[in-house]
Amino acid sequence: MIDLSHSENQVHCVTNFHDLVSTPYNGMVNAICWTRKLTGDFSEIVKKVALSGNITTIEQEELYALQLSEQGQLAREILINDLQALKTHGASPTLNVINHYDRDENYPFFPTDVYSFHVDRSPIPTDTFLCTYYGESSEILPNSQVQQKILIPEIRDELRKLYHGAEEGFDSFLSEHFFDLHYQATPNAHPTSLGIGHLWRLAIDHPESKVPPCIHRAPKEKPGQSRLLMIC
Repeated sequence: MIDLSHSENQVHCVTNFHDLVSTPYNGMVNAICWTRKLTGDFSEIVKKVALSGNITTIEQEELYALQLSEQGQLAREILINDLQALKTHGASPTLNVINHYDRDENYPFFPTDVYSFHVDRSPIPTDTFLCTYYGESSEILPNSQVQQKILIPEIRDELRKLYHGAEEGFDSFLSEHFFDLHYQATPNAHPTSLGIGHLWRLAIDHPESKVPPCIHRAPKEKPGQSRLLMIC
């Protein structure tokens, strides 16, 4: 089960893939969740994959080639079915084993990596899909529980020190460096964990969107435990 007690009606739950991709966002709803309880041993897949670097992408051919137990085979079947469903829908999913993401060390007072609450942006209508099968899961926040970081006076003052152009170009500078995509949780904020096995569709910032984009972040990984994540 997913604890939606603090989600402020941000999340709409469905029971199948068709409803996941076809249910429109509406009002404050900017996250659609296909709630599932998956069978199979996804940790076995993480252990069997040859890891390379902080993030290892598992190609479908490699997934087929893994020698797995019966429970591992059940997990593999679910992964392949999810990959195929998303591809048929027109998405381009990737399956990753994540040790950790690179941290943004360019701006210590304002990191723009995925561990910061942020929104995704696209010039065309699209969505973010993701599912955590093993490890720590991502979090989302209602838009009412955040403040855009570039509007916080002390942060804005620090950003101005980085900018050396004309005043009318400052907003473009913030956008070009993705500062405008990041948010700070309010003191009373309560993130919602996306949980394990649930397939999510999150609204992003694009010109035709009728709802606010979904604010989310990657979790801090536990030492020694990788994540198995599908995302597109």
